[in-house]
Amino acid sequence: MKQVRPKKNLGQHFLTDLNIAKRIADTVDEPFAELPVLEVGPGMGVMTQFLVEKPRPLKVVEIDRESVAYLKATLFREQENPIIEGDFLRMDLREVFDGQPFVLTGNYPYDISSQIFFKMLDNKDLIPCCTGMIQHEVAVRMASKPGNKQYGILSVLIQAWYHVDYLFTVEPGVFNPPPKVQSAVIRMTRNEVTDLGCDEQLFKRVVKTVFNQRRKMLRVSLKQIFNGVQSASATFFEDPMMTRRPEQLSISEFVELTNKVGKELLSSTT
Repeated sequence: MKQVRPKKNLGQHFLTDLNIAKRIADTVDEPFAELPVLEVGPGMGVMTQFLVEKPRPLKVVEIDRESVAYLKATLFREQENPIIEGDFLRMDLREVFDGQPFVLTGNYPYDISSQIFFKMLDNKDLIPCCTGMIQHEVAVRMASKPGNKQYGILSVLIQAWYHVDYLFTVEPGVFNPPPKVQSAVIRMTRNEVTDLGCDEQLFKRVVKTVFNQRRKMLRVSLKQIFNGVQSASATFFEDPMMTRRPEQLSISEFVELTNKVGKELLSSTT
């Protein structure tokens, strides 16, 4: 069967190096080697061929009909078909393995990788581990710590719930077609946090608000939250924390800030 043509509108860059494909496939082995695996965007199955060798349930989700046909005619020709044809971002992940937790992996499309990880966060009780390949720049942001200019929204929201490990860099030449940027392989493993200690929705709102004006002090960027319906007290903005910028705050300090904002919102509406 002829090979699948990479489609620009789907952000397809097919990995061609089998050694790297195996290295990525092996990232699912620890620390949850007994859990089933869901691979996003298998394409022609260069990584999938190594995942099917592992003694654990595997399903793949692919939106490209040509890729689905290729996989059915090659890799999954003589076994039960584990292919879910559709859009990962629209899936109910509780239906994939009947509510059982699973490891998420894939060679993720660059243009929707952040959306994939936000969906992972929405299903963090189902996904104790997520591995795979993404754009190098995104991987660096996800793993960055406070005080680093790459530290941002994705860093805080993911690290609040997951340990992030930057595993290795992948050069453009091992793809068809080669992307214009480097790639990187990461592993995210659920941390011990079960409750942030603040309102989760407000936490997301605070993080996104202040990083959207990352060069400004918190007392300036937070005014957007008090958008005229409420008015924060002068003492709230006099808090020493308000003179800092978002990249200077740790996860625990963002939790503290969220609680301060929540308390102020409550007092200003009563």
